[in-house]
Amino acid sequence: MKQYDVKKIGLKVNTVDEYIDSQPDELKPILNQVRKCIQETLPNAKEKISYQMPTYWDKTNLIHFAAHKTHLGLYPRPETIEHFQDKLKEYKTSKGAIQIPYDKPLPLELIREIAIWCGEHYRKEK
Repeated sequence: MKQYDVKKIGLKVNTVDEYIDSQPDELKPILNQVRKCIQETLPNAKEKISYQMPTYWDKTNLIHFAAHKTHLGLYPRPETIEHFQDKLKEYKTSKGAIQIPYDKPLPLELIREIAIWCGEHYRKEK
């Protein structure tokens, strides 16, 4: 599996544009597709950098994503992983993370479903 030289350690960015611009050229289209998908799905969410990752916020953090050497990390919350466990069987997951390998097709419809669910469930908390 190909590994990319992602910029993580010591990376200080203020905007999602800066974050994406700092990543390897091969990953920029993937990151931009995920960004567009989440922006279209959560149009009222504020886009910001939190934990040095692109983040979508509406009264609370809804979802984050980040580039890694071999995969795209999608970071909803643990309840989201639990809710979508049947649809996430082909991906490595942990308590609050989904690893989407770069060598697999980007599951934009699944990302959209996850973003919708996060928006519906986590906005209510605050």
